[in-house]
Parts: sequence; C-alpha cells; structure tokens
Amino acid sequence: MNPAGIRDAERNAEIRIGISSCLLGEKVRFDGSHKRDRFIVGTLGEFFRFVPVCPEFDIGLGVPRESLRLVRRPAGIRLFAPKSGTDHTAAMVRYSNEKVAELERLNLSGYLLKRASPSCGMERVRVYDEKGVPDRTGQGIFARALVKHCPLLPVEEEGRLHDPGIRENFFDRVFGYHRMQTFFRSNWSRGDLVQFHTGEKYLLLSHSRPGYERLGRLVARQKELDQQELAEGYRERYMEALAVPATRGNHVNTLQHMAGYFKALLDQRARRELHRSIDDYEQGYVPLVVPMTLIRHYVVLCDVTYLQGQRYLEPHPKELMIRNHV
Repeated sequence: MNPAGIRDAERNAEIRIGISSCLLGEKVRFDGSHKRDRFIVGTLGEFFRFVPVCPEFDIGLGVPRESLRLVRRPAGIRLFAPKSGTDHTAAMVRYSNEKVAELERLNLSGYLLKRASPSCGMERVRVYDEKGVPDRTGQGIFARALVKHCPLLPVEEEGRLHDPGIRENFFDRVFGYHRMQTFFRSNWSRGDLVQFHTGEKYLLLSHSRPGYERLGRLVARQKELDQQELAEGYRERYMEALAVPATRGNHVNTLQHMAGYFKALLDQRARRELHRSIDDYEQGYVPLVVPMTLIRHYVVLCDVTYLQGQRYLEPHPKELMIRNHV
C-alpha cells in the first residue's frame, strides 16, 4: 500500500478505546452511583468509540453490592468483600483473563481505567494488611491482566489526564498506536515502512532520541529480518519511544531542527520571528501551540515537502487542544 493509501486507511479506521463503564456515567459502582467524566464524555467522545467494561458488575456482583478491597495474604493479594468475608479473587482473575482476550480481538488503541479501584486501578491502589491498615502499593486485578497481556497498549487512569504532560503523552501514544496498527494491518512493503518511519521522525525525537535512533537502526537493517520479525520489533521499539514523556527541552530541540529547513527560505525578519516564538516557548511564556502554528504556516507557505509529511505537526486532532496546555 502506498503512503497516501495508508493515510486514508488511518483516517477511515475507527479508533476504539476501552474504558471503565462508570466514567461514561453508567451507574455500576458498588453504591449504584457513577463517576461520569465530562472531559471524557463531552470531548473525547467525538473522536473515539468507547468500549465500556465493569469487571465487578460483569462477574455478577450486581448493583448495589458490597464494597471490595485488595487484601494482602501469605498466598498473595486477594480481592475481598470485607463485610461478608467473601473472596472474589478466583472469579475476577478468570474473568479478567477472558475479557482481555476478548478485548484484544477488538483492536483497541488505548484504555482508560478508573483510579483507585480494586479491579481497575492502574497504580497506587490501597492494599490492606491483616490488621486493616492500608498502603498504596496495589494494582487492580483486571488492570494487572490488561497491562500484562497488552504491554504495548496505551493505558491511563482518568484522574491523571488532568495533568497536561500526562494527557499529551497518553494521546501521542493512542494516536501513534492507532497509526502503527493500521499500517501493519495493511499490505505493507519494506519501502512503505521507511516512509512510515520517516513521517514519525520528529514526533519520536520529541519523546526520545535514543528511541528514535534504535528504530532507525532497525529500519536500516530490515533486509536481515523476515517481515513478521521486523513488524514485531518495530511495534515494540516504537511504543517504547513514545512511552517516554516529551519534555519542553525535547520539544525545543525538535522545533529548532524543523526551523533549520527555513534558513534559506525565509527573510531575516521571518526567521527572527520564528526563533523568538521557540525561545518564548522554552522560557514558558507561551504554550507549544504558538511556535507549532508558525512552523505549520511556513511549511505551507514555503512548500517544504519533507516537513509536510511529519506527524509531529499534527499528531492528534487540533480540536483536542492538547498542545494549548504544554
């Protein structure tokens, strides 16, 4: 498939996100309430198809139900209903493994979990000792199965999306994972992979130069590998690179690399304006969207073909306004 065809496939493909049902407003919590998140429902709902999951409801506990907690026992972490003393660990483990296998077949591009949940919490979930004293060292049983069986899948908790840097990183990974999976499901050639990787160059640099360089070496020696081995290696290294949060310094370095393309194309006044906007971003006076908008303008004005193909210029829909806050 040629690069234009791959881009069309990406645009037309549905982006599916797994999500804890309560975050969509479904009244499935132990007390019959929900945890509807306005940003998720009102903003993200325009761009993704959500696949809701509530492990506790799905194993038949009903609504309302006893609250559950993770408890540390000599045999390991258990999922208990403290009032009745019922141990739901086996049922939850069995369900989690089966459900994750089912979700893998749906080609999800990410997952949003409910924080602090003994089934869905991604990290820092309360674990109680035998005296009833908690620490925050746990991970929900379903969440553990999800990240174990889908190690490359972007996974995040809803509460952490309020942090601009974490939000940027999550959506860079979600849309990147979607592009990558769409590409490898196509009838791709080794030449197509070179084109794909070239278009991801500056996005990868903004996250991790070592990660970008590892991918570059893999693509350079792709003739030594069979196609399946090449795809698996690229997937793993690509997501590892994007998992490194982009920093202000890395963004500045990436912007300066791109500004270099205009050295002979812009007059001195325009070049000064561009570099001033990058400096202002570096000092924290303006958000990333300011120098990015100027670079996109000059890319079109000067018809810089190489930069027109760079995903860094628009890695996710502008309506999400991710770069307005970093």
